[in-house]
Amino acid sequence: MTIRDITTFPDDGLRRNAKVVKEFDKDLRLLVDDMIETMREAPGVGLAAPQIGVSKRVIVVEFGDEEDETIPKQLYVLVNPEIIKESEDKDKGLEGCLSVPDLVGSVERAQVVTVRGKNQHGKKVKIRAKGWLARIFQHEIDHINGVLYIDRSDQIWQPDPDEMESI
Repeated sequence: MTIRDITTFPDDGLRRNAKVVKEFDKDLRLLVDDMIETMREAPGVGLAAPQIGVSKRVIVVEFGDEEDETIPKQLYVLVNPEIIKESEDKDKGLEGCLSVPDLVGSVERAQVVTVRGKNQHGKKVKIRAKGWLARIFQHEIDHINGVLYIDRSDQIWQPDPDEMESI
């Protein structure tokens, strides 16, 4: 496994629609392993392949229970993910991004989403996510569609360094 460099805005690769993955092979599993290690090292809660310069529809997400930090984090790997259902109820929340360092923004997102795709072995996956987990999935799926949170934000600012640690 290798920690890869994170591509940052305004790199054009972040604005492209990523390519559909057709082969679930050793190279894909290596990419996923590298993405997980890179996300954890950053540290982040999600990462999309375009964020490490790879135009593939692959995301990784690792997030724990919002209410109980003693519950272990769960790792999700989604290849060719898509949101198939989202709640009409929306929430505004603070978002940051490894590819847009040192900035945060207020973004409105669906409170609940259903996401489907495949894992790195080609097995179908369907996830119903709510709260911050739903927000993370929406954020990472935006990445594979060439959309950044700053495109959806109604307010962007540079917080002080102490505030960044809590985001």
